[in-house]
Amino acid sequence: MSETIPLDGLSTTQVAERLADGRDNDAGQPTSRTIADILRENVFTLFNAILTVCFIAVAVLGDYRDGLFYIIVVANALIGIVQEVRAKVVLDRLALLAIPEVAVKRDGLAHIVPLGLVVQDDVIILRPGDQIPADAVVLQGDDLVADESLLTGESDPVVKVVGDELLSGSYVSGGSGYARLTHVGAASYANRLTAEIRRHSLVHSELRAATNRILVVLSWLLGPVILLTLIGRIAAYGGLDSLFTGIDGPWRSALRDSVAGVVGMIPEGLVLLISLAFGLAAVQLARHKVLIEELAAVEVLARVDVLCLDKTGTLTSGKLEFDRLVVQSAAHEADARLVLGVFGTDDAANLTARALGSHFDPGQAVVSARLPFSSARKFSGLTLAGPGAAASWLLGAPERLLAAHPESLAAASVIAAEGRRTLALVRLADTAALDGAVDPEECVLEPVCLVVFRESVRPHAAETLRYFAAQGVRVIVMSGDNPVTVAAIARQLGVGGETINAAELADDEALAAALTTASLFGRVSPEQKRTAVALLQGEGRTVAMTGDGVNDAMAIKDADLGIAMGSATPATKAASRLVLLDNRFDRLPEVLGLGRRVIANVERVANLFLSKTVYGILIALTTSLLALPFPFLPRQLTLVSGLAIGIPAFVLALAPNRRIYTPGVLRRIIRYAVPTGAIAAATALVTFIVLHGRIPLHEARSVTTISLFVVSLWILCVLARPLTGPRLALVTGMAAAMVLACTIPFSRVFFVIDVRLDLPLLFGIGVGALGAAGIELMYRYARRTGLVFDRE
Repeated sequence: MSETIPLDGLSTTQVAERLADGRDNDAGQPTSRTIADILRENVFTLFNAILTVCFIAVAVLGDYRDGLFYIIVVANALIGIVQEVRAKVVLDRLALLAIPEVAVKRDGLAHIVPLGLVVQDDVIILRPGDQIPADAVVLQGDDLVADESLLTGESDPVVKVVGDELLSGSYVSGGSGYARLTHVGAASYANRLTAEIRRHSLVHSELRAATNRILVVLSWLLGPVILLTLIGRIAAYGGLDSLFTGIDGPWRSALRDSVAGVVGMIPEGLVLLISLAFGLAAVQLARHKVLIEELAAVEVLARVDVLCLDKTGTLTSGKLEFDRLVVQSAAHEADARLVLGVFGTDDAANLTARALGSHFDPGQAVVSARLPFSSARKFSGLTLAGPGAAASWLLGAPERLLAAHPESLAAASVIAAEGRRTLALVRLADTAALDGAVDPEECVLEPVCLVVFRESVRPHAAETLRYFAAQGVRVIVMSGDNPVTVAAIARQLGVGGETINAAELADDEALAAALTTASLFGRVSPEQKRTAVALLQGEGRTVAMTGDGVNDAMAIKDADLGIAMGSATPATKAASRLVLLDNRFDRLPEVLGLGRRVIANVERVANLFLSKTVYGILIALTTSLLALPFPFLPRQLTLVSGLAIGIPAFVLALAPNRRIYTPGVLRRIIRYAVPTGAIAAATALVTFIVLHGRIPLHEARSVTTISLFVVSLWILCVLARPLTGPRLALVTGMAAAMVLACTIPFSRVFFVIDVRLDLPLLFGIGVGALGAAGIELMYRYARRTGLVFDRE
């Protein structure tokens, strides 16, 4: 326990001792993640390893043209690295303490000390505007007032007396004094909060989770399938003896076929497509002043069913505006308007009084004496000289100035119950000097008027809340302010219902019970906001949390989607996934629309990629078991997947789509992709098995490539519905591109397409058409059972 420290502060020896044993204010916080960690996680993955081995094998022993698939591997890794490095930079720059130096008393003298060299038990000097560098306790104060709104959510300044605690990160908004530091460095409130916010975590993306689950299942399948494929390929090209036939032996063809089989199994383009869809949505949102801190955040809002809002700074601007005058003495109304103009424009006016400056004209009044506002006395005063209103006037809290006038005090109480902030303007009946000794209880005061203020509600906030209600999103308002004020603001915005005083909730069980019935909460602590998010998530709800203060930061970080206002603290922005740069709450419907577009369209095109994975596995296994050559070269599979999957998927992912999110994305994708992939595999296998041995291998592969393209094109056709003009043009354009690839000499040579208008080609097209008919029947069944959606 620290010894008693006088106001003279620590001695040089005591400071040295504390610096030596680590009791300084250097938090020593590590960065969120290292660059090496990010590179390792994005480069050294199972699928990158498999495809890298395949690429090396093709490059060294095969034809480099068969290595086109590796472009997607590089793009995937680069997008992931750039995204996570960007998030790391944001987190590493985070600091709640913005002050470089601190004023302290040491050896009885004032010193300016760097923030990191302040030590435990240092006596700091408190002045208006100073930020508290570490947790402290007040030793002496003269009208000392702290602004803790960013930490606690309580918008009113807090009067501090001897023995009161000061939280690091708060500000001195009035008065002066001295305080002794109790917790420094990593142990202080600000640095503990910073450490938690810096903790790296990714937003939960259902699309990303579904893709990862698919990749995990494939990782278990790939080993046995690759082994069987390689054995089958060796058997198809002469057995084990082919391994000893020299560098140009059949084993090279076996290796190339194995690579083609592996490439066909992996949906490498799906991850790239999701990242690109997220990235393009982020670019579009940036044009609307919405910053995406993590790309997957654009998807999450499409799944949100609970939106938790902080009142101050989110629904309101946090500024007071003059509302109206309630006149108590008509005889002095004209003087009152002049006096209020003087209060609003006086150099000593506080923020509340300044709101009067643009509404009242001070005229030619001259201030001969003034009494600055003090939170201890809760009023300010002016003595005016010159023409009009020559008298002493007080402006402040009604309970202080109207105690002797119960009717006026009752009127002020009624207005306060509406959620309005009210000040009383009174006139001193005598000409007593204005000084700190003025006591309203000992003076004769004449009520003149009540000055009513309102919080400035953000434009379009009510419309935005109505929009979310229409979309089935529950809105919960959580504020550190008085419940009466919260209820009044909510009524202005059309949000009704019971208002709960969270300070009266005994425990988490009581909070959970309140959340089931109420959507308006006042006096909510930062811990309660965080607990509320966890309770709602425990019920299976997808929760978004908005805010602008440090008190919101941890709840924002824990929420499924954290949203910060542009005026928020750096800590809150760092914890959030989405920042409304221009503080416009009405931007959220645009984010919701883009999120729905991404999740609905990516679900649609994921069926294309997963169908390819299914037919890739089935074709590889079947031909291996039958000891047949693989029906395609790697570049031929790249051609089919590029025209029937890759390019169309990218275009469809950007199409308008406002379908409301429906849970069960992964289940629907698998239940649709598996049968369609099986139909495509059967189409290719029937074509190749019938033609193999009857025509040269390269011709059989060419016809099988066309047959697979026909059925793949129809998978695209049904998933692109409704076939609007642009989508029909997309499908026909891909068909035309395939025709050109089969007829232009350069592309025929590059992709080894050797076909002519003969019976084998007609047979392949016919089998492809039968496969397309099977896809159409499967689609009609899937639409009836809800596996696919064609309404947008």
